[in-house]
Amino acid sequence: AFATDRQAPFGGIIVANRTVDKDLAEAIAEIFSEVIIAPEFSPEALAIFGKKKNLRLMRAKVGLRADTLREVRAVIGGVLVQDRDQKPINPRDFKVVTERQPTADELSAMLFGWRVVRHVKSNAIVYAGKEQTLGVGAGQMSRVDSSRIAVWKAGEAKLSLVGSAVCSDAFFPFPDGLIAAADAGATCAIQPGGSIKDAEVIAAANARGMAMIFTGMRHFRH
Repeated sequence: AFATDRQAPFGGIIVANRTVDKDLAEAIAEIFSEVIIAPEFSPEALAIFGKKKNLRLMRAKVGLRADTLREVRAVIGGVLVQDRDQKPINPRDFKVVTERQPTADELSAMLFGWRVVRHVKSNAIVYAGKEQTLGVGAGQMSRVDSSRIAVWKAGEAKLSLVGSAVCSDAFFPFPDGLIAAADAGATCAIQPGGSIKDAEVIAAANARGMAMIFTGMRHFRH
């Protein structure tokens, strides 16, 4: 995660879903952080963090509990209460819509990126490798612009997108976003599908020799 963007974490918050041990604490100590949240900290980790001025540690159970299963958004004249996006990812529900099937490595990259993109602000594009986020584009009005930002971020971090998976939180409305991803080096794509121009997007993927999966569900996040 740090290799993807070395500037954004400065003075930020780091959350772990397991006990922070000595090795992880030493890695975190190299980054200027304000808050570390984890279920527990080992004695060695506490000793390392104790040397950091103004660093705050919080013990908290990380995960979805009954009181976190709803999201609240303010609207004019009231609030909107909605279910949190927490549906388990089940590859059995996915559909390969291109002539080419994804390789095992491509499938792993798409699954990894699909888990990441659900937490990114829409319009969201994530480029992913088998076990690493390579570029993130978030919060743009245009999905193509989100893709451009993700490509730029990867370039700034000197991370190659050749052979990567492009992951989109909602459907590509036109082929241009997919074509831009292919030009950046992506060889496969995962997206919800559902655009009236799906056939054109699939044709563009086939023309570029890409493998593409439709998930049938979106991760639109505002």
